[in-house]
Amino acid sequence: MEIPFADRSALIDLVTMEMPFGKYKGCKLKYLPEPYVVWLRQSGNMPKGRLGMLLETLYEIKLNGLEFLLDEQSLCK
Repeated sequence: MEIPFADRSALIDLVTMEMPFGKYKGCKLKYLPEPYVVWLRQSGNMPKGRLGMLLETLYEIKLNGLEFLLDEQSLCK
């Protein structure tokens, strides 16, 4: 599956960027547990800026079972 360039940068960040705070500080965003991402969203604790956008994207990916989009082989094409 070909991923458009604009979307690929956010997906690459989800694979490479680490959570900068909280219980999962240092954990790659793609490995954050789904219940934690859901809690962030439902509690209104999503951060602002790029990190918030990435976590919202991760929420949608996990909610809809699209984790295959974060496979490194998909991102390398």
